[in-house]
Amino acid sequence: MSGKKATVPFHKLHGCGNDFVFIDNRHLKLSVEAMPDWARSICRRAFGVGADGLVFLDTAPQGHEADYIWHFYNADGSRAEMCGNASRCAAVLAVDLGFAGPRHAFGTDAGIVHAVADVEAGYAKVELTRPRDLAAGTTLELEGTPFTVHFVNTGVPHAVVFSDSVDGLDLRRLGAALRYHPHFSPAGTNANFASIIDRRTIHLRTYERGVEDETYACGTGAAATAFIAHTLGLTDASVGVRTSGGEVLGIDIEDGSIFLSGKAVRVFSGEMHPEGLGLTLP
Repeated sequence: MSGKKATVPFHKLHGCGNDFVFIDNRHLKLSVEAMPDWARSICRRAFGVGADGLVFLDTAPQGHEADYIWHFYNADGSRAEMCGNASRCAAVLAVDLGFAGPRHAFGTDAGIVHAVADVEAGYAKVELTRPRDLAAGTTLELEGTPFTVHFVNTGVPHAVVFSDSVDGLDLRRLGAALRYHPHFSPAGTNANFASIIDRRTIHLRTYERGVEDETYACGTGAAATAFIAHTLGLTDASVGVRTSGGEVLGIDIEDGSIFLSGKAVRVFSGEMHPEGLGLTLP
């Protein structure tokens, strides 16, 4: 009998620096109950693979309108309803792994996401779930200073603050204050700070719930910010959102729907050793 220990294939992708580990659960067959522990261990930088989130791609249940489904977990092990950049990465990888063709739909906890993916170009465009729960112009105090805060859910909750410039903001401090503000309890919110460069350009920094830090990009945050900015008359329906990582996400608002587009890059594929992460195979 061979003494070789079993390994688990995985793929590492990023969308504008927002990075994720993907596992094909058709073969692993990991239970949903075990997934949070896997997310915490695998996403832990320096000790795991390192990522902002972990995604399991799986076969859609019989009769489901989607081509496949995903299970998305933040780095802290919390399950999230949706993630914009991960959805673009999922769309590209799913085509490459044979889950679906270039134009397809997949199931998330927030609903069905429609996608168009170009594997060779490393690019995808997705139609996010429709925005809801819009609340504009709420005054909240952060660190003793009043801020005008806007809110919308673009699959996950997002609070947005507009400022003349976001370059010098202490986002770890202000972002955490907004993310945990009692106004959004008990679930909390993602925290976005944005500046309007012109009617077609936004500069955005996001403190993500579940990552508990600033990320290089946030797709649903870009969508939320662009949607609110357009609703307030500050920008056009199509904008480029410059992210903390320096890359640009495309947002198009059409008849109340939001489309997110941009690069979805596979960095590497490999095999992980579960025992080295303190994990047990099913």
